Amino acid sequence: MSYDSAKAAFADWGVDTETALSKLAEIPISMHCWQGDDVVGFEAKTGNSGGGIQATGNHPGRARTPDELRADLEFSYSMIPGKHRLNLHACYLDTDQNPDRDEIEYSHFAPWVDWATDQGLGLDFNPTFFAHEKADDNLTLSHPDQGIREFWIEHGKRSRDIAAQMGAALGSPVVNNIWVPDGYKDTPVDRMEPRQRLENSLDTMMATKHDKAQMLDAVESKLFGIGVEACTVGSHEFYMGYATRKGTLLCLDMGHFHPTENVADKLSSVALSVDEILLHVSRPMRWDSDHVILLDDAILQMAQELVSAGLLDRTHIGLDFFDATISRTAAWVIGTRNMQKALLRALLAPWDRLKSAENNLDYTSRLVVTEEIKDLPYATVWAEFCDRMGVPSGQSLISDLHQYQAGVSGRG
Repeated sequence: MSYDSAKAAFADWGVDTETALSKLAEIPISMHCWQGDDVVGFEAKTGNSGGGIQATGNHPGRARTPDELRADLEFSYSMIPGKHRLNLHACYLDTDQNPDRDEIEYSHFAPWVDWATDQGLGLDFNPTFFAHEKADDNLTLSHPDQGIREFWIEHGKRSRDIAAQMGAALGSPVVNNIWVPDGYKDTPVDRMEPRQRLENSLDTMMATKHDKAQMLDAVESKLFGIGVEACTVGSHEFYMGYATRKGTLLCLDMGHFHPTENVADKLSSVALSVDEILLHVSRPMRWDSDHVILLDDAILQMAQELVSAGLLDRTHIGLDFFDATISRTAAWVIGTRNMQKALLRALLAPWDRLKSAENNLDYTSRLVVTEEIKDLPYATVWAEFCDRMGVPSGQSLISDLHQYQAGVSGRG
């Protein structure tokens, strides 16, 4: 089918494909650096991963240096339509020095800012509260040892400063997302004091105010992880309350809830209490296993809620998965494009018609329309979008992904 025919098919349902394509082109996705090297980073490791973070597999071609990682990212972005962002963790510094976490400075990340400027990309940032000897107890900001808490508070302060300087240099606010692995493998006798310590640590860490045009604070919850099965200090309820009271962004990670929960359903509820939302789009399989996202019901529902509820302007969309059983660059490309495909489908829905039927309690019409529009030629509109953006689709994409993977498979 030609694009003109597809355009006419959507027009029959009152949908303008050109408007949808224009909107899609303006939605940035923040791709996560840690998919490229299995969450290893570029510093001397002194601890375990903590909190259930674990990449499985050993596919050839893992990036071993910042330059290799940037080369992989450049290829991946070239396969993804539109202009996007990169989400950096603090353990991905690019320097000949070896600072500890409480010693990191903007200069250690300046090469990333220079590269992002050259590539026309935005940046986001995360302090790294895992894979360090002072996190081996799976307690950081809530640790009973004040010295360990102060170490991590200083790391968080420096990360916020770095993020703000990145935002100033790039002219785009950097979302600085705070996630800690704190929790207990077995049932604790006291949940209150650890949460009080976490709140006090966060308050101290974020006491210095930064220009929101440069840096935005976000806090991220989790249900459980390996080693923290019985209790996660930073639960959803904890951070929902904290974000509401303190005015931070709230991060909803699709892998950080019970597998039967619909994270898309949380968006409208959360949006009534916080100004902005951060999404970490992932695909859990029985637990927070962070598989590459598919164009499945969970992703489609997430995109539909963002569009239907008018939340695109208040939501920062990021990805968070790490699969080392497949080509890492292909994982980036497939995952990001699937998020875009889901958004395109949502932008191509006749929302006025659907909402009118629902408000009139005409659930029959709502169901009929919902099901019939599934047959519309979304693939043709997507192919048009890729063509306009100068990126491949279909069989040519497969060829390009395989060709690049063959070129990096010799990395040791």
